[in-house]
Amino acid sequence: MLRTLLLRLSLLLLAFGGMSASLSAAESSRPNVLFIYTDDVSYRNIGCYPGSYSWVETPNIDALASTGVRFDRGYVGAWCMPARATTMTGHHQYGNKSLRLMLTKYPGAIYNKNKMPLWPEALRENGYFTGMIGKWHLGMNDGWGRAWDYQRVWNRSKHTKNASAYYETQKISFNGGWPKKVEGYSTDFYTDWAVDFIEGEERDQEKPWFLWLCYGAAHGPFTPAERHRDLFADAYVEPPADVFPPRPGKPLYMQEIDKWTKGEDGRPKLEEFHTPKGGTSGMYGSDISDWNRQYQQTISGVDENLARLMDALEKSGQRENTLVIFTADQGFAFGQHGFTTKMAPYDANIRPPMIFSHPGQIPSGTVCKHPVSGPDLVSTILAQTGTEEPWFMHGHDFSPLLENPGRKDWDHGAMLVMTGFMWGRDTRRPPLVVKHTQGIPWWVSYSKGKYKYIRTVEPNEIEELYDLEADPEELNNLVMDSKFHDLVLEFREATVAELRRTYAYNLEKFPGVFPLADDMSHAMTEAGSEYRKNPDEKPVIVGGLRVFEFMLYRLPPRLFH
Repeated sequence: MLRTLLLRLSLLLLAFGGMSASLSAAESSRPNVLFIYTDDVSYRNIGCYPGSYSWVETPNIDALASTGVRFDRGYVGAWCMPARATTMTGHHQYGNKSLRLMLTKYPGAIYNKNKMPLWPEALRENGYFTGMIGKWHLGMNDGWGRAWDYQRVWNRSKHTKNASAYYETQKISFNGGWPKKVEGYSTDFYTDWAVDFIEGEERDQEKPWFLWLCYGAAHGPFTPAERHRDLFADAYVEPPADVFPPRPGKPLYMQEIDKWTKGEDGRPKLEEFHTPKGGTSGMYGSDISDWNRQYQQTISGVDENLARLMDALEKSGQRENTLVIFTADQGFAFGQHGFTTKMAPYDANIRPPMIFSHPGQIPSGTVCKHPVSGPDLVSTILAQTGTEEPWFMHGHDFSPLLENPGRKDWDHGAMLVMTGFMWGRDTRRPPLVVKHTQGIPWWVSYSKGKYKYIRTVEPNEIEELYDLEADPEELNNLVMDSKFHDLVLEFREATVAELRRTYAYNLEKFPGVFPLADDMSHAMTEAGSEYRKNPDEKPVIVGGLRVFEFMLYRLPPRLFH
């Protein structure tokens, strides 16, 4: 008996004595989480992704991917505010109760903290020290003291006059205090604070930690650091096939997307890009190559600073016990399908990079081709930290894919929903007045395997189905081919089932779709002009919701970038 007790005591002493002072034995099995969240960064501009431009260089992001799982198709969100609401609640846009835009001060927004709690609160209850650095675009209440133990926040929703300062002097609140002006390049000083946090400054070193690091790059106006302005001087972008309309097989609104002009040399030109501040001309010119060069230089700042973060983890001895996640709220289209925005349901607009890395826990240099969603991302982080989901989440924990990215028995699809300026119960019916945001109506997409299905939430509109392996640019709508109509019906049913599972208020008011026909081209030609003349719903303003829509409709479209 005595021998057994002495042996147990020896083992306990070894366990405690050999540990770093930064973590207790009970907590060492729970990983730290560094959640790097960039802004408007497309998969197309990350070197390790198939389909990226040949001249793109992102060596540090690529190196991170080589140590973990790169998700080919991780759909986080469709535009900034809804993506962040999903990321902090685990709910699609229609499930986020009480979130409202302030009518005259975009990006001003409010939400009821009791109706829309943030899941990092559950991490705190589970023993984690939580931190948040950077862009906040979710509401005037930034969660300090509830979701965050530590915070350095640029609250765009609260300080709307400073909301366009993505790469200049920002108003930063430190741990709930009165904001102070911070000068410099935001990608750099956010990283300075993140390195301090990793090294233990201002945090409880006895606890595992979670840090949500929200860069403003590479959001417009795409301002690179001075040190990067000579990069990619030979950048060349071939004009996308459908940069100019018409776009056969796509919904009617897609025939009106026409942001680029044709120059004398026949190439796409963009003279001005609208931002909340008004407008800014391209630094290097108006050609599509010039704009992509400037955008890529801004991403270089993120890539360079990622190296600093990883170096801090290594030097502090925390890399082996830290799950690193790299992604963005969504992507950004530069000419594809005629756009200069996110928001649309196409991969060119909304697909960001998504990388998970955790040495010894996640297989290195692997690729997962199963599509996943923003709500899935939340459920997975909670599972990885051993935290129970604090409420019903819309997503599925994809931890099994982190163990085996190529597993064949994964049967979940990835749904994404864009309902314009509306959240929660306001999405019970499609809008009558503010139908479009930047020319884009409400939509729902559902991806599974190599296919993606899109349903535009407008009456009698054509559905879309794409084979993303054969047609990554989403130019060939398979709905036009009667051989795929059974598959279209299968995806239609799966989409409705997913909406029903997640209690979508707008399900019962879903508009009817354009009927499938053997000769879709002929049917669309016959119906197209008639639909334009006689839309099923007239813009009648009724009730508080319609007044709300009307007031939003009067705001300048340039505000909503």
